[in-house]
Amino acid sequence: MHIRLVLVFMSLVLIVWAPMAAQAQAFETKAKHVYLIDAETGTVLFAKDENAAVPPASLAKLMTMDVVFDAIGKNELTLDTEFPVSEHAWRTGGAPSGTSTMFAALKSRVRVVDLIQGVTVQLANDACIILAEGMTGSEEAFAKRMTDRARELGLTGSVFRNATGLPDPQNKTTMRDMALLAQHIQANYPDLFKYYSQTEFEWNKILQRNRTPLISANIGVDGFATGFAEGFGFGMVATMQKDGRRVFLALGGLATDKERVEETRKILDWSMTAFERKRLFEAGDGVGEASVYGGAVSHVQLVTANAVDVLVPVNNPERLSAKVIYRWPLAMPVEAGKQAGTLKIWSGERLLREVPVETNAAVGQGTLSSRAVDALQELLFFWL
Repeated sequence: MHIRLVLVFMSLVLIVWAPMAAQAQAFETKAKHVYLIDAETGTVLFAKDENAAVPPASLAKLMTMDVVFDAIGKNELTLDTEFPVSEHAWRTGGAPSGTSTMFAALKSRVRVVDLIQGVTVQLANDACIILAEGMTGSEEAFAKRMTDRARELGLTGSVFRNATGLPDPQNKTTMRDMALLAQHIQANYPDLFKYYSQTEFEWNKILQRNRTPLISANIGVDGFATGFAEGFGFGMVATMQKDGRRVFLALGGLATDKERVEETRKILDWSMTAFERKRLFEAGDGVGEASVYGGAVSHVQLVTANAVDVLVPVNNPERLSAKVIYRWPLAMPVEAGKQAGTLKIWSGERLLREVPVETNAAVGQGTLSSRAVDALQELLFFWL
């Protein structure tokens, strides 16, 4: 079997700024876990213990909604589909539960569009369970679908055991997963994302206000959710659009609801004022070469398919550096425009972006003698 290694092919310093005489203080927050990303460039603007496993609490409802939205997109159900209210849904998440609820009546039937608004506006536990049971027959089966969906989206730090985020020792997520999930929902379901922006929702003659308080603050926040778990504290996922930019923020580990709102607003305001956009590569720019095994030529150039921009701090920019990582050597056939590796860009020690790089030309099969030389070189490499 032909064995290849993942190697760092090339390191390069992209931009170097001389330290300023009086650099701004590093940004600080009371939140224990934070992940903040710019939507258009994908730049990680701030990260703090973002991969720590934490209880999702009501933030799990983002994944509940993603499963529902995905099912609507695949025509598995419609907004007018009706699901029954079981005793489990009513007792666990309804009026008797003492938790966040849309007060769905036992043995009634509720439309999917109303259940969606119950979740996105009120974070209603009964609505989550009604959807889960209606779609898969049981909350347990739906929770498995949530976890499977997380893996499909590349959210490796999340496991769900119920549709609500109510306490379960096996429920877990990360702030990175939550921010990326929020970004996925906003980008892929624009017609359904709008429900997160509602400041209030009236159903069955009951008026309920959005549990994400910054929605009504008129600062550009138009989604997502809040959560609280014993031992973890208060958390929030939010997205803001302002001055042509959108950011996604997930944070947690705060002591009070007031602190959660204040820290979220502070971070979002900072994200919109503390950065400027820099272009590092134009579309088609070469970023390095990759070795080719058994080809007519020994190397092929790697290029960026699209322009590569990042956001960097305005007041205290750090050195930007990058590395191209690919599996050495590339095996035949090598086609033009085929993804061959990843360009990773850092600001200081902070990973800003990961950008696919692709081959700029096809490489034909080499001669028998050239392939023998390549085989010998690879054998010597592994032996050494």
